[in-house]
Amino acid sequence: MKPQSARRTGVLVLVGMGCVSTLVAWPSAAQTFPSRPIRFMVPWPPGGGIDISARALQPKLAELLGQSVIIDNRPGAAGMIGTQMAARAPADGHTILLGAAGPNAIVPLALPKQPYEPLKDFADVAHFANTVYVFAVHANSPLTSIRDLIALGKAQPGKITAGVTGTATPAHIAGEYLRVASGIGMTTAVYKGAAAPLLAVMGGEINLSITTISPALPQFRAGRVRLLAVTSGKRSSQAPDVPTLIESGFPGLEIVNWYGVLAPAGTPPEIIGRLHRDITRAVRTPEVRDRLLAAGLELVESTPAEYAAYRKADLAMWAKMIKETGIRME
Repeated sequence: MKPQSARRTGVLVLVGMGCVSTLVAWPSAAQTFPSRPIRFMVPWPPGGGIDISARALQPKLAELLGQSVIIDNRPGAAGMIGTQMAARAPADGHTILLGAAGPNAIVPLALPKQPYEPLKDFADVAHFANTVYVFAVHANSPLTSIRDLIALGKAQPGKITAGVTGTATPAHIAGEYLRVASGIGMTTAVYKGAAAPLLAVMGGEINLSITTISPALPQFRAGRVRLLAVTSGKRSSQAPDVPTLIESGFPGLEIVNWYGVLAPAGTPPEIIGRLHRDITRAVRTPEVRDRLLAAGLELVESTPAEYAAYRKADLAMWAKMIKETGIRME
């Protein structure tokens, strides 16, 4: 054997040994995982739909993992602060992110420069729920339908102030789509968190809130707000008397947000598998399922690969909608 060939063979053997070492390390890591508390990053304030779903999962997930699961609310910049922190965390499974369409699709697309890659920087763990948005007004408002809202917007341009949960969020896009499609004059007020626009409506600061159904349902059931429409393709089982935007005269206008668990890219597949298994088991339990359904969420179950395919298609859909509405963030 020639010296050069021997050197090449030696390199191949070392590389092969390195691969074996890596493959062996993953099951070992999975066997000892988790070795400390899990940090569950939630890039929104407490009280909103995203936070509610995380807290529904937290106790049962901790029980199944055998470690504490600590909710870490990191709001700001339309969800980018907490999301970016999760992307930069060690890829060992001890930091997971509650992802959603806003910070994991829409916001990066609306920026001139992406702070992180929505698909490349995260490993898909479990897509467990979808949520829809509602158009809510004060219970004593003269507006009783989307048609009333449009009539007011046309008769008195600028009269309507819509509170939305962040710039370039599904709520913001829902409002912009309605404004563009109907040709009404409408001012947008951006709030932090899903509960804030509802409080502003109830306090008389604004006359319309576009927010997730989760925080709106308790206020709706208590008679404090009226729901004009939901953004789903069909009526919500939690509010069956509330029409959809499609029924209100806007065919094709369907906006759904997804909730799922992501991990930093590079997290070992065996750890992803363990997290997926325990999250799925948690969502199947009556106590977690009932809390999620009570919050107005539609439950979803998929493999990590199916979740990855869903996010890829979702990203393409939001890219189209952002282009059509012209929404941008600086």
